[in-house]
Amino acid sequence: MTKVLVANRGEIALRIIRACHDEGLEAVAVYSDADRLAAHVRAADFAVRLGPSAPSESYLRIDRIIEAARAIGATLVHPGYGFLSERAAFADALVAAGLTFVGPPASAIRAMGDKTSARERMAAAGVPIVPGAHVEAGHAAAAMAAAATVGFPLVVKASAGGGGRGMRIVRAAAELPGALASAASEAEKAFGDGRVYLERYIERGRHIEVQVLADAHRVVHLGERECSVQRRYQKLVEESPSVAVTPELRRALGAAAVSAARAVDYRGAGTIEFLLAGDGAFYFLEMNTRIQVEHPVTELVYGVDLVREQLRIAQGLPMRLPERELHPRGWAIECRITSEDPGNGFLPGNGTVDYLRVPSGPGIRWDGGYELGDVVTLFYDSLLGKLIAWGGTREEAIARMRRALDEFILAGVPTSIPFHRRLLADPAFQRGEIDTQFLERRPDLAAGTPDVDSLVVIAVAAALAEDEARELRKPAVADDPTVQTAWLSIARQESLR
Repeated sequence: MTKVLVANRGEIALRIIRACHDEGLEAVAVYSDADRLAAHVRAADFAVRLGPSAPSESYLRIDRIIEAARAIGATLVHPGYGFLSERAAFADALVAAGLTFVGPPASAIRAMGDKTSARERMAAAGVPIVPGAHVEAGHAAAAMAAAATVGFPLVVKASAGGGGRGMRIVRAAAELPGALASAASEAEKAFGDGRVYLERYIERGRHIEVQVLADAHRVVHLGERECSVQRRYQKLVEESPSVAVTPELRRALGAAAVSAARAVDYRGAGTIEFLLAGDGAFYFLEMNTRIQVEHPVTELVYGVDLVREQLRIAQGLPMRLPERELHPRGWAIECRITSEDPGNGFLPGNGTVDYLRVPSGPGIRWDGGYELGDVVTLFYDSLLGKLIAWGGTREEAIARMRRALDEFILAGVPTSIPFHRRLLADPAFQRGEIDTQFLERRPDLAAGTPDVDSLVVIAVAAALAEDEARELRKPAVADDPTVQTAWLSIARQESLR
């Protein structure tokens, strides 16, 4: 049977493992010392240790991932998102080792990874781009002249990487030298590339992205996602479709996204990110050459399993999408549940998941990466999982999400759940009056304090956690050796040492 090595961890690793099983493929997990007993390790058919807990010694080690694939007999490698997912060198190394990369060609990753060259390619392909200019570090006069052409306010952006690093908003000429220096320094440390460029800053723009899927024969788009609720350029809530996008605008965005993908001979799942201005004009921002964190909202409104399609395309099979134009059905909203304290500047936290009650019911989906008893460390991203709600209308999706957030209990680590409760209850959000600066104007949504009900929930969760711990300490006896008990489960975990 074909084996797929999942070169990632947490919720996306679990998501890929489940898709592999649905496709009739065997899944191989890799893990660091910190993840030895993680949920994705337990869910896989095979598991291989990569190394110590630090990502630089485990999940970012291309050589060890290749060694693991060869040792276990895996022929495909799925990178998920983050880590090595957008490293052209990783895709090249896999191909050189005779393995199949579940993603686009390395040439497409390179083309879209350098934002300066990506802008040039998109302009040549007829995709609208934000007015901007490339600048050289240390050339103050040339940078000032370029800024005058672009106009203020503007944003300094790193040519490589993403995630908001190496980005500075500049509203006046006097701020430019300092912004250039700090953005270049941050980009150099984060990506090993200190090049930056200037882009006109669109006030109160919306972050709209379009999902594309491409095989050897065609490129299709699956509508848009609204990702405007952000903090420091990090997305917190996503939804599909967008209240700001009409059917006509959706066709225009989709056509531009398809042109962008074709311009780099794309394969697999990818996302074209646009900035939507208040006058309806839209501009190319960047392309993410991987599966996105927020892909479930697209799956729910378009009825497509994007990860399974990735696996098919990587094996040379055609995508299972109809030839006709696809239209969204209903509405989906995703809340990123992180191990962060919203009332303390979203400071990441760690600890053990002492109690976990995941919401359910009609229209609710939970893509989680942690289970009861799992340890949350500071070695990795703070994402615990994604809570997604679907409804026939946006109003219904919001109502279901609010119910689900009220039902959600996770004790042992701080979470962003209180923030999401306040956001989903906010009248402006409910009306769809959001943009990329929304949270800057509404710090009250993040700075709330726990109310009495929240404290009661915590107390109840602690009591329930103690009850569960007491039960686990009891020896469980089963005459049938096939019956799974707590002791057998622990024995399996210990075998992974």
